[in-house]
Amino acid sequence: MRICRFTLVVLCLFFSFVHNALSSTDELTKSDGYCSRIQRAQIQGTRRDGHHEFRLRIEGDPENYQPGSTYRVSLLASSPSFFRGFILIALKEGRGGVRDDDYAGSFQIIDEDDTQFMSNCAPAVTESTPRRRTRIQVFWTAPPSGSGCVTLKASIVQKKIIYFQDEGSLTKRMCEQEHVAGASPSRPQQECCACGTAKYRLTFFGNWSEQVHPKDYPRRANHWSALIGASHSRNYVLWEYGGFASEGVRQVAELGSPVKMEEEIRQKGDDVLTVIKTKAQWPAWQPLNIRAAPSAEFSVDRTRHLMSFLTMLGPSPDWNVGLSAEDLCTKECGWVQRMTQDLIPWDAGTDSGVTYESPNKPMLPQERIRPLTSLDHPQSPFYDPEGGPIAPVARVVVERIARKGEQCNIVPDTVDDIVADIAPEEPKEDDTPETCIYSNWSPWSACSSSSCDKGRRMRQRMLKAQLDLSVPCPHTQDFQPCMGPGCSNEESSTCMMSEWISWSPCSATCGMGMRSRERYVKQFPEDGSVCTLPTEEIDKCTVNEDCTPGSCVVTEWGEWEPCSATCGMGMKRRQRMVKMPPSDGSLCRAQLEEVDKCMMPECHSIPCMLSPWSEWSGCSATCGMGMRTRQRMFKSPVQPGECDDELEQLEKCMLPECPSDCMLSEWSEWSECNKSCGKGHTIRTRMIKLEPQFGGAPCPETVQRKKCKIRKCTGGSRVGKKQKQKQQQQQQQRANVRGEERRRGKPSRHPLVEEPAGGCKMRPWSSWTECSKSCGGGIQERFMTSKKRAKTAQNNACKDRKEIRACNVQSCYS
Repeated sequence: MRICRFTLVVLCLFFSFVHNALSSTDELTKSDGYCSRIQRAQIQGTRRDGHHEFRLRIEGDPENYQPGSTYRVSLLASSPSFFRGFILIALKEGRGGVRDDDYAGSFQIIDEDDTQFMSNCAPAVTESTPRRRTRIQVFWTAPPSGSGCVTLKASIVQKKIIYFQDEGSLTKRMCEQEHVAGASPSRPQQECCACGTAKYRLTFFGNWSEQVHPKDYPRRANHWSALIGASHSRNYVLWEYGGFASEGVRQVAELGSPVKMEEEIRQKGDDVLTVIKTKAQWPAWQPLNIRAAPSAEFSVDRTRHLMSFLTMLGPSPDWNVGLSAEDLCTKECGWVQRMTQDLIPWDAGTDSGVTYESPNKPMLPQERIRPLTSLDHPQSPFYDPEGGPIAPVARVVVERIARKGEQCNIVPDTVDDIVADIAPEEPKEDDTPETCIYSNWSPWSACSSSSCDKGRRMRQRMLKAQLDLSVPCPHTQDFQPCMGPGCSNEESSTCMMSEWISWSPCSATCGMGMRSRERYVKQFPEDGSVCTLPTEEIDKCTVNEDCTPGSCVVTEWGEWEPCSATCGMGMKRRQRMVKMPPSDGSLCRAQLEEVDKCMMPECHSIPCMLSPWSEWSGCSATCGMGMRTRQRMFKSPVQPGECDDELEQLEKCMLPECPSDCMLSEWSEWSECNKSCGKGHTIRTRMIKLEPQFGGAPCPETVQRKKCKIRKCTGGSRVGKKQKQKQQQQQQQRANVRGEERRRGKPSRHPLVEEPAGGCKMRPWSSWTECSKSCGGGIQERFMTSKKRAKTAQNNACKDRKEIRACNVQSCYS
């Protein structure tokens, strides 16, 4: 950084020199803190502010930055302006660039022929060679959380004029985006104005590992479930913070199954353009040289420009990662070039577990989807008593790989990545011997001619294997004629055009219509003349030739699915949907599915030759849920990192459920004796907490009785004995009478009473009380009270009586 400080001093002197050379009345403002270039100190020029021929742009024009995210930064010149040199730098707000920590984030070079880091000040980016240009691009990775606001600044050199600004079109200020836990992501506030379609590749990098998240990391069964998502319109929400999980989301979150989620997505019809799917990953993390990161391709258009997906980290209660309603349409009516997002886990709100392997326990009532935090629960694997941020468990990269149809960007992207609608080249006859196995061709080198004279460019490939040493393997180099930059075969001037892009959709949905395609001027003639080559073509087109009431309107064909074969001949298919059924109520007769052959590389020419999969191993468990594996091997030696094919697969296996024995509660206290004197009994009970399952041990007794004796019952005086005998005789007589009445079918008029010794007349037993418990073993009671007490009765002989019995001994869990 000493070099940077020295450069800053030179820059200040340079501006003083420039200013004094052209104006002695204006005062030079204080240094902007930019790194500058010593070799430009000899150029005399003018500093001009407030000029709008040049613009610094961050793709998507974000007002805030996401810490750690990557953005595409462009420096643009409006036609017919151009610039020869530039400096680009990012500073923390209020810093002058004189210390190491004044700089914010880091730049990444996209095209080394166009841009480079300054040799004497590493944080700054400058041109590789001074020449006329109208556009440069670099990537900028935002600083970590807590860095505050940052300012991106640019200086422009055009001939001898320097544009160098603190405010205006060459300065962009962004502040760190605040994240509110559980808040729903912002929804698009305006309709997408982009034209045509764009194709993207989503790549998922899982970094959930024991090294990054060591607490309670599940070593055996860690995995990512199959990723499922879609590109869709604003009318459909797969999931969102603050919302409730659908059944499809619940099955992904708890079971790792995407089947229901895919069914929900496909039911949305025209609101969905592409279903996004990748395979599950077992185990969750492996080095990229052993297993390639899973990826999927999808498309977006003007109405379906949002992208959402989710995948479960397992084992877990209901934890996932993903993106919700990510908008790939820019304010300039274009398509986002590249997006990188770190992912933290979120809770689907359907299971109440707090650890990776918590038992299933539904959340009742269901809660809203929310991000996990480090303060959720002390047993959580992400718990941090200081409340720090959770380290990301995954990263997703979304890259644009093609554009189709008419494009209407206000600020066009580079035209080199536009998919051109050109006729396929005539295939060249390949005389490569089948016994020679090569790598792919490298990109073409730069043309050997820097002028419009003819030159040559070259590409190379490596010989990876020679199966027959007697047959030579030629053609490791290939040459092609070329001309230097700015030259065109179409005309002698340096008016350079892009390739034609794909045709736009037909203007008619049925019958005859019109379609168009465009191309752009890549480079204007240096003499300032106008390019006369056409930039637009219009042609007739026909859609749904049958326009009768019995015809139906269908969508465009979707993308071809991957080839069914990995090598040799296979099959591929694509589908389309019915947008409008026939007006006469008949069935749509249009073809909705198309199947075609696809050719992959010849099987014998693939250098990664693998053995068949072995049989699945035995289940790791003797009962219940377990894991099983299978392996395969390379048939021929390969270099490390040469083959990405996995050599081992892991999947769940289910055996008969493990036996579960009966589980009982502890014994209750013994009840009171059911007799107030003499011999009686007391009981105690226990509950069945879990019935035996799958052959487990049966439940033992749940009620126990034992004898009890309070005291002897007294017999009373002689008179009492006579009275007792008399009472017994009366009772016998009444019993005989009742028996006779029952035989005759008459109701009994003599209620049964007991007249125990001591001269007491007792009322009949009361009804049994309600059971004290509805299940698990309760108690019932009944009572007998004295009705009439004889004068000769003793006190102890006329006490009320109580009996107890057990009830509802069945288990509460049955």
